[in-house]
Amino acid sequence: MPPVTELSQTLSVLSAMITPVVLIMASSSLILSTSQRLSRTIERTRKLADTMKNLMSGETSSQPSNDLSALFSQLSYSSRRARYLQKAMASLYFTLFIFIASCISIALVYFFITQYAWIPVALDILGICFLFYASLILMAESRLAITAVNKEMDYTVYLFKMNFPEVTKPNSKWWKKLLSFQKKQ
Repeated sequence: MPPVTELSQTLSVLSAMITPVVLIMASSSLILSTSQRLSRTIERTRKLADTMKNLMSGETSSQPSNDLSALFSQLSYSSRRARYLQKAMASLYFTLFIFIASCISIALVYFFITQYAWIPVALDILGICFLFYASLILMAESRLAITAVNKEMDYTVYLFKMNFPEVTKPNSKWWKKLLSFQKKQ
């Protein structure tokens, strides 16, 4: 066990711990944003489920078959997004654990067991791999979110065209017709 009497030795240990600390901060930031995305997705899923229940019970007076199909599609996308985000959160929490273990191992290796100097490096590499995995999951979830939004907008445009055919004729200045239509009401 080497005595820590010189300031340079202490600083070398602290500077070796900086990399995992930066990665801990990055992981924490991703955990926070992923948690917010997950809560919004869960809220959206609950809202869609309630709307579907209302449609199936006959509490609303709209086109049940078209609306139920669109809502079921959106519910499917939301639940898939929630599963992706849940996997990403688990990976990010494990990543955080690994990087904290790396910081602790740097100090332990320096002060007690110098022949195991490879352990902090191995932990950092493992943590980076899990961070990479979580990033891949988050990219897949983002693509799924964009797909869901595009499908929802396509359905909204479809409904608009069905309810306002005079406004959506080809080669028409639809926005002028929409403004004049709103003024008439």
